[in-house]
Amino acid sequence: MDDMALTPASITDEIRDAREDFHRLVDEATTADLRKRSNGTRWTNDQLLFHMLFGYIIVRRLLWLVRGFSMLPAAYSRRFALALNSATRPFHVVNYLGSLGGARVLGHGGMEGVMDSVTDGLIRTLDRASEKQLGRGMHFPVGWDPYFRDYMTIQDVLHYGTQHYQHHRRQLTLSNAHSH
Repeated sequence: MDDMALTPASITDEIRDAREDFHRLVDEATTADLRKRSNGTRWTNDQLLFHMLFGYIIVRRLLWLVRGFSMLPAAYSRRFALALNSATRPFHVVNYLGSLGGARVLGHGGMEGVMDSVTDGLIRTLDRASEKQLGRGMHFPVGWDPYFRDYMTIQDVLHYGTQHYQHHRRQLTLSNAHSH
């Protein structure tokens, strides 16, 4: 979706669509499909599905950071983003390792439950936030994710979850992944 066309309603729709898609992917995947390597990552499809969910979990945490830093002068979040950028390599290692066991720990039913809970919370945020609240922002560590921009608003962060989801969805090698 074009960032210029983003509205709270369009972001709500894309989050709902991703949630429905996630359920379909998990419910229809075979054990053999889940164990297959994904395309362009070192994760299996199962691990990548967890990582896709984890993107929305991270969004929930990022919202707290943005709310806090947006009350400070921009220089504070700029310095914070620079410090995080200096730790990009360790971040990527932790990010990779964190998704290795997530699906095993939660199980597929647990992953679906967490997806429902997290996305419901993000949609409630969109429903309740004023335009002014959605416009609050901070600087981000652009080296951590290809969809992070130097400065992102709460609305941008809420959209980011689906950008992350769709990016990794294209890497799935599940037999039902491309029938969407």
